[in-house]
Amino acid sequence: MTITFRHQIKELSPYQPGKPIEDVKREYGLKEVIKMASNENPLGCSPKVKESILEVLDSLNYYPDGNATDLKEAIAKKFNIEPTQVQPSSGSDEMVDLIAKTFLNEGDEAILADVTFPRYLTTTKMMGATPVVVPLKDFAYDLEGMKNAITDKTKLIWLCNPNNPTGTMFTEEVLLDFLQVVPKDAIVVYDEAYNEYVTRKDYPHDSIKLLESYPNIIIMRTFSKVYGLAALRVGYTIASKEILMNIDKVRGPFNVNKLAQVAAITALLDDEFLSKSYEVNKEGKEYLYKSFEEMDIFYAPSETNHIFLNVGKDCKEVFLALQKLGIIIRPMYKTYIRVSIGTMEENQKFIAALKEVLK
Repeated sequence: MTITFRHQIKELSPYQPGKPIEDVKREYGLKEVIKMASNENPLGCSPKVKESILEVLDSLNYYPDGNATDLKEAIAKKFNIEPTQVQPSSGSDEMVDLIAKTFLNEGDEAILADVTFPRYLTTTKMMGATPVVVPLKDFAYDLEGMKNAITDKTKLIWLCNPNNPTGTMFTEEVLLDFLQVVPKDAIVVYDEAYNEYVTRKDYPHDSIKLLESYPNIIIMRTFSKVYGLAALRVGYTIASKEILMNIDKVRGPFNVNKLAQVAAITALLDDEFLSKSYEVNKEGKEYLYKSFEEMDIFYAPSETNHIFLNVGKDCKEVFLALQKLGIIIRPMYKTYIRVSIGTMEENQKFIAALKEVLK
């Protein structure tokens, strides 16, 4: 008897994460390796988070709170909403899957950009729905193009603002104009994993207020980026009570572990660490911009903690050459790479290595 698999996953490929530091050290015999591939916070996490984790290490034999009650209440208090409007998850990755499982059926259409967070496409196909792919325009989301792609079969619209991997953003005015034409029975998934890094004033900084007028919007955020908790896998979603009640039906029990819950609550309250992370990122971005301009390298203006650039050579060749010099970046496609913004020392070492590789 031949084992068969769901036909919807036949053409899917496993997600390829950024290469771990230890793997590169072993492969090339290096003592020092800098990872600038996965948009992680180079400052680590808040020292207060580490202290809070130590305090609960003696209770690891107990299951975590499956409802993540304290974390929901902390998030709700910070943003002046009800706890029933909050659903923590094991990173945004899990929530993307849960949303697809909750809303998509075969025959439905889901609109997404052609260069964006890859899980949108994977989970859409996983559920047997049809992805409707709209190309970026000047490396940014084309919401006018997405408007034109809406049909009576549109069930989900995936938006990433600022966008991963290009780092570009669309304004509050553009978003409001778009939401006004989206059918009320179509779900808009608004992923703002990098919103804490945005410097522009015309960004929709207070997206939560949109829930009052648009009950079909789902807002996703994460503790993996500016809060530096990527290893603990914890994010959160803000939406209407009705939407979250139905997502909860397909959520696994105890999906957010105890350490993650405690760490997230503490991280949420440390505004000083948040401000420091923002400033280090802003300073690093300005340095990298100047360096790229001096090297005559094109880059997309970023509102995140990473930059999308054209190195003028095969991205995989540049990726391997930089690895040999102890720098891990993310090859994207053709001659484009994505580099995370590090500490100033890391940024300077990256630029020195890039000059050596490209000369």
